[in-house]
Amino acid sequence: MKLVYTLAIALGLTAGPLFAQSSDQEVSDTTGMELTRSVIQAKKKMIVAANVELTEAESQGFWPIYNDYQNEIRKSNDRLLALIEDFAANYETMTDAKAKSLLEEAIAIETDELALKNSYLPKFAKVLPAKKLTQYYQVENKLKAIIDYELASAIPLVK
Repeated sequence: MKLVYTLAIALGLTAGPLFAQSSDQEVSDTTGMELTRSVIQAKKKMIVAANVELTEAESQGFWPIYNDYQNEIRKSNDRLLALIEDFAANYETMTDAKAKSLLEEAIAIETDELALKNSYLPKFAKVLPAKKLTQYYQVENKLKAIIDYELASAIPLVK
């Protein structure tokens, strides 16, 4: 559980780059964000490994699928980051049209994430028994809940 809390704190560090002002600063922040992402991914993998005890055979099948899935999740996270940046850029001058556009993108991201989970379910099911597959999805859901909580805490309501 301590690792999960550490992950949540590390994720909080990625909010800083959202308000970068200069292009030099943006490059520096982007590099820092990539490093933070690498650390988070490594810790996330450790959390999964610690909570879903895989046999050697299961590991050989699971980790390549896991890596593919995480690459897809990263694309979704990139969309979410762009959405948050768009929200921040328009926060002071938010119009109804912009608010509607941001809301539609947020729902589209959630919808696509659910479709991604569903698309990977049979792939994971080929290499994991149902209990371990459920454990894995539980770990993913708990980590996502922590991230969602951190984001919800940091992002103000629309004015």
